Amino acid sequence: MSAAPTPSPAAAPPRRRRRPPLHSEALVLLRSLLEVLVIAIFIVTFVVQPFRIPSASMEPSLFVGDFGLADKQSFVAEGPLGRLLPPSRIERGDLVVFHYPVDPHRFLVKRMVGLPGDRIRLRGGHVWVNGWPISEPYAFYSASPPNAFRDEFPTVRQTRPALLSPWSWQLQQATRGDELIVPPDQYFVLGDNRNDSEDSRFWGFVPRSAIVGRPLLVYFSLHRPEERDGPLPLRELLLDELSQVRILR
Repeated sequence: MSAAPTPSPAAAPPRRRRRPPLHSEALVLLRSLLEVLVIAIFIVTFVVQPFRIPSASMEPSLFVGDFGLADKQSFVAEGPLGRLLPPSRIERGDLVVFHYPVDPHRFLVKRMVGLPGDRIRLRGGHVWVNGWPISEPYAFYSASPPNAFRDEFPTVRQTRPALLSPWSWQLQQATRGDELIVPPDQYFVLGDNRNDSEDSRFWGFVPRSAIVGRPLLVYFSLHRPEERDGPLPLRELLLDELSQVRILR
């Protein structure tokens, strides 16, 4: 007599994967956010500095309301990235972002005109350096009444109420004849809109320690060369905003 067949064991039901607890998912999300935050803080601290153009002093190179980023490693001789990204020298004609000497919490953008040791003077609003006129294709001269202090700088014999009192004294000390001598570790900057710019003529030199870097790009601008005809679709709007990004040289 044959043995009864052994019944096959019932197939075990598939094991359900246990969903991770909600607090684990929250920890993963929090970790990702912290990583992004650390990277962003590192970039803003050591690599770039956001800035915004507050006035018309740099037109037509930069416009009121332009938002940009400055390369903080371009002029920094020391720092965590100094060996990896060797800095370049500050040269005449460079755009520079710096802490406003009168209010260090504010960032300004101006054109580098005078380096340490340079002899500076303006005649008819045009810049002479070390006895020679310099070419400035970026300079713009808006229509305005003549101003002897602004256009024939330095004119220390004329009173200028808008001058800050410390700069008024330093201006006299740094002037030799009809030229201004830029002291060591100091720089002389001007706005490109020469007849509408509050710059080194009015508040003084920029210390080397106050210079942050070179403007890298403008990523958003309130200035539009032409008006839009109605709202744009999202894709065209994004492309339009990307087209506003300008690399600064």
